[in-house]
Amino acid sequence: MIVPRGSAPSFRSRLGVWSVGIALFGALYAPLLAAAPTSAKAESRRRCFTPNAFEGTDVERINQAIEAATAAGCRAVIPRINVRDGKRHDLWLLDSAILLRSNTTLELEGCRIKLSDRCRDNFIRSANCGLGITDIEPMRNIHIRGIGDAVLEGADHPRATGDGGKKIGARTYGTDAGVDGESQTGDWRNIGILLAFVERFSIENLTIKDSHAWAISLERCAHGCLRDLGFASSEYKMIDGARRRILNQDGIDLRMGCHDILIENITGHTGDDLIALTAIPRADSRAGGTTSTMVSGSADRGEGRDDIRHIVLRDIKGHCRGGHHIVRLLNTPGLRMHDILLDGLIDTSPEGVRCKAAVKIGDSAYGGGVAPLGDTYRIIVNNVTSKAKHTILIGGSLCDSILSNIIRYGSKGDVVTIASGPEYVRNVKTSNLHVMNP
Repeated sequence: MIVPRGSAPSFRSRLGVWSVGIALFGALYAPLLAAAPTSAKAESRRRCFTPNAFEGTDVERINQAIEAATAAGCRAVIPRINVRDGKRHDLWLLDSAILLRSNTTLELEGCRIKLSDRCRDNFIRSANCGLGITDIEPMRNIHIRGIGDAVLEGADHPRATGDGGKKIGARTYGTDAGVDGESQTGDWRNIGILLAFVERFSIENLTIKDSHAWAISLERCAHGCLRDLGFASSEYKMIDGARRRILNQDGIDLRMGCHDILIENITGHTGDDLIALTAIPRADSRAGGTTSTMVSGSADRGEGRDDIRHIVLRDIKGHCRGGHHIVRLLNTPGLRMHDILLDGLIDTSPEGVRCKAAVKIGDSAYGGGVAPLGDTYRIIVNNVTSKAKHTILIGGSLCDSILSNIIRYGSKGDVVTIASGPEYVRNVKTSNLHVMNP
């Protein structure tokens, strides 16, 4: 075929040239590549420590494997099969928390990890925080990665559930109810995965089932990502044939001071908010106690350090079985929330289940009421589809923000509800808001 002058060669002719080039490269360099030594980095990726190489309880062996892997600069891997006392089990039972240190990569290789009925602690916690630790040293480079079908599951008979404002036995389930010497309210120990003051982190490809309170909570963490996470909690659990209530089963909570974090591809259902960003300061709250759901304490450090900012949430597909919110953004007087992007939320509520709101911004019922106008700003909410009672519910203040491409379906009503009053809203642009099939 003749190619006219000035025309580009056909794809077929280019493909022939590329094929010849690739063949020549292979002939010349393949022997050299085959003889090249394996890089130290590649060798390090292959090395790992597993708890099957250590002695003790399941959590003791896991923590020993993590310490050894961190010291050697390689991964700790929890395999699917737990070899204990010469027998093979497909369950790892925790009596206390798995503790992670700086420069730790923990892989959960298709395993099932469950809290024991003795455990009143997290699944996983950064080792810099805990009971009696009042000065929390920052940590870096912590990565938790599921491989295949990795599941974290709550206890059959939880000792305590709910957050720091819930009395166990009265409002939420707990076998520690009425037990002398044991705290009678929930606290940060009921959280599933808890990181405090950690930079450069990731949590990915896990399912968390029947959490005792919030499944994942980050306090003052930065420069990280949460992705490919699924949740399966419903605010109730069948225990010994009875339907028991378990409160505050959020999926992901970002607390005071979190910034520069990506949350994406989140699925499933929770008993409470699927994702919540909450900045609620308390001047009398200190680290290391059991009177708060924040292990690092909720006293404001000042100078904007505890504002929540620079957060991206995208590809959220889920709902709240307890009828609360899918995504909640809440800051109270004293702290700001700004530069938040939510792009892509699909309400998956089945027949008979309806969330209070797909997205709720602000509230008047926490920490001194509505945040001052100007403290919640540059919030972008885009591409939302929901049948919730309120699609976008503004319960606090909001300014300099955009709400766009939002579909409300299943009932009549406004796409945007301003519950706090118009005086708390300024320069909020809306576009492409639709009510379908009321």
